[in-house]
Amino acid sequence: MPIPALAQKLMWVGSTSVILVRFIGLSELAAAIGLILPGALRILPGLTPLAATGLLAIMILAVPFHIQRGEANLLGVPIVLGALAAFVAWGRLRSAPIEERG
Repeated sequence: MPIPALAQKLMWVGSTSVILVRFIGLSELAAAIGLILPGALRILPGLTPLAATGLLAIMILAVPFHIQRGEANLLGVPIVLGALAAFVAWGRLRSAPIEERG
């Protein structure tokens, strides 16, 4: 999505470098792919908890980013997504690991 169009939907995009916005977007896209595909295809399912951990790191970093910008009203999204990512990482590492296709 073009940066000006994205800036109309997300306040923080307009005052953040384009490189950082693109990096965050690519990181979140890679995490989403890593959460879904390895488990669904049963190919390298160990990547799922790694993707969840990476997404958790992004969400942890999003909290102080939004606090610094005075956007405390936006903290709910990264906190909820971070908690869900932590749950997936724990579940796929400890509770219900996915077996690789044989």
